[in-house]
Amino acid sequence: MSSVPLEKLPHRHVLTLPSRPAAVRLARETAEQILIEWGIGLRHATVDPALLILSELVTNSVRHAAVLSPQLTVIYAAGTDSLAFAVHDRHPYQPSLYASVTGAGSGGLGTVMELVLGLGGTARVRGDADGKGKSIWITLPL
Repeated sequence: MSSVPLEKLPHRHVLTLPSRPAAVRLARETAEQILIEWGIGLRHATVDPALLILSELVTNSVRHAAVLSPQLTVIYAAGTDSLAFAVHDRHPYQPSLYASVTGAGSGGLGTVMELVLGLGGTARVRGDADGKGKSIWITLPL
């Protein structure tokens, strides 16, 4: 799948949350609500894996970035044939996403990447301009 420029996705929603465990549930519930609003049924084959990916990424931010990032931001976007979302925090560490597929003990990121690749999606880490944070963007076909 070629990566769709995010600017071309007509649906957008941004959610900023405290970097606490409750953020995982809130990010997932918000995703379910906006997907319904955007006309993407929760029974669509991409939705359950997308929600799992989102939950893993938010969990990683809460576990590993909260010390430097008291808040995290989730950006949701969708178009007619793609769903994209990002989890942003202000921790400078940028994981190697594609290496996590083959790495031993890669845990949640390994699972994320197996799901993304299995769905024909893409994943990218984008560092903040100041080098003190990053976003992990996932794009999945619908």
